[in-house]
Amino acid sequence: MGTFVLVHGGGHGGWCYQPVARLLQAQGHLVYTPSLPGMAEHVHQLNADIDLEMHIDDVVNLLFYEDLHDVVLVGHSYGGMVITGVADRVPERVGHRIYLDAAYPSNGESLHEHAYENIEPQRQNIYTENGVELVMRPDPAFAGFFGITEPDLAKWTNERLSPQPWKCFSQKLFFKNEDAMRAIPESHLICSSTIPGRDMDLLRTRAQGRVWDIDTGHDLMLTEPEWVAETLMKVARKQPTN
Repeated sequence: MGTFVLVHGGGHGGWCYQPVARLLQAQGHLVYTPSLPGMAEHVHQLNADIDLEMHIDDVVNLLFYEDLHDVVLVGHSYGGMVITGVADRVPERVGHRIYLDAAYPSNGESLHEHAYENIEPQRQNIYTENGVELVMRPDPAFAGFFGITEPDLAKWTNERLSPQPWKCFSQKLFFKNEDAMRAIPESHLICSSTIPGRDMDLLRTRAQGRVWDIDTGHDLMLTEPEWVAETLMKVARKQPTN
């Protein structure tokens, strides 16, 4: 059985992986769904020091203190920045990187630079609360922004979305062990609507063809949890997913 660490994206928390985690656990897999510092149930701990590096360190610490090895590390959206940093910091603990409609940064790149068209509108709406610069102020329209159209699921999601410290999006990610990180196998599960903004040839080359897409909203772990869970398991078993 595999060990999965599922890292959420901006504005989310570990809660967004509930459906996928339950499906993986039902098959006997060990699953961790951490909420990053300042997010979800940790929102009361928001402070001006929270940034991308703190989020990376948080997952690195999880791998160390739980003594996890050969981890299938999954990142959604902004979580792609985090898992890339984690795999760069502790490549010896990561067995596979899976990018779930996620950011795929180059060395020295911030999420703001990497996904400018999506992040710049958030930057233009920065607000300050208790000394922390925040973006993604909770809004009833956000579930729709993430591609969730089913009313009950949209309501459930909107009730749980939380603001994101701007530093997480503006801080650049600098690699320390890029060769070791790149040597870790990677796979990409992509929403069809985001393909035009991606270098698909690069992804297919680096992932040795392990790139699959599905026509659904950006929050595919909520809109298509069965497909996501099954694909994650097949990737972890090193089986073809087609």
